[in-house]
This record gives sequence, C-alpha cells and structure tokens, in this order.
Amino acid sequence: MAYKMRLNIDIQSKWNNKHRERIEQLTEPASNARLMKLAAYLNGGNALDLACGLGGNSLFLSRKGYYVQAIDISDVAIAYLQDQAVKNNLPIDARMADLTSLDQKSYDNQSFDMIVVTYYLDRRVFPLIKKILKADGYFFMETYFQAPNTVKQGVSDQYKLKPKELLNEFGEWQVLYYEENEHEGRQTIFCRK
Repeated sequence: MAYKMRLNIDIQSKWNNKHRERIEQLTEPASNARLMKLAAYLNGGNALDLACGLGGNSLFLSRKGYYVQAIDISDVAIAYLQDQAVKNNLPIDARMADLTSLDQKSYDNQSFDMIVVTYYLDRRVFPLIKKILKADGYFFMETYFQAPNTVKQGVSDQYKLKPKELLNEFGEWQVLYYEENEHEGRQTIFCRK
C-alpha cells in the first residue's frame, strides 16, 4: 500500500510539473480538434471529462451547454480549471482524483449525456463509462495506439491502445466517427450509446 501511495504521489508530481510548464505557455487550453469538429452533435446536458488536464475539452463542452464534471490527478490542473471556470462564468465542477483508484461506486447514482477521455488510458474505466453513460449519450475518446510508426513516440505500449481496440470495445454502440491515424499514432472514437 505504501508503495502504491508513493507511486501515485510521483505520478501526481510529474503531472503537476507538466501542467505548470503548460500554464506558462498558454492563454487558454485548446479543445481536441476532432471533438470540436463533432460540435453539431453536442446539445448540452451533463458531461464527464476524465483525465481533463488543463480543461480544454471541459471549457469547450461547457460553452456548448454542458454542466461538466472534470476529473484529473493534478491539483495544479484542477486549480487552473476552477479559476478558468470562475473567470468565464462556466458550469464546471473540477475535482482532483486519481482515476487508477477511483471509487466507481461513487458514480452509482450519476449518469451523463457526454463522456470525454483524451490521451489517458486505463481500461478499468471502460465498464464505468458503459454504466454511467445515458442511453443516447455520446462518448468521445482519443489516445495513443500501437502503430508501427510510433515505436519511438516516448509512450509505453501499456498506455497505448491496440489496433481497433476502441472499435472492439465500444462497437456495439452507434459509431459516428472512428479513426486510426498511423502517422500521428492516435486512435479516436465518437459514438452514441
């Protein structure tokens, strides 16, 4: 238990440092480009942004009429997003949590119209996503995948999707957009439950 706690603190410190550097370099974090292109589908409601980072997707969704619950391990990122939400009068509830030890039972009485996960992979959250996304709700995910061109990408294969993994995992839903970009080493899915 002590080892896991130390490991989680090390991971949190790593992300805090990355986000401090990013905050110095930007005025406002950008939303995912492919998510923005799908804006015609986004009609508001309750959204969950897992591993939200500095909150580019959360800010975008809140401006599209969503009340956003944003979760990240970095207290630096969460404080930044909370500040942006207040400054811009946006309905975002940003919370610090470690998704690797998330109490999934705390979501038993919650449901969402939209769930977003970008550049984070923990397959243990897939069952939670399937459980808490409302019928006719939307799911957007984009992250690295094991493409031949990405061996030297600097991301361990354990944090990369296998080819067609998102399609296999969420293919029973209505897939509205799917892409495996081998050049960029990313896999993207947007689907309706």
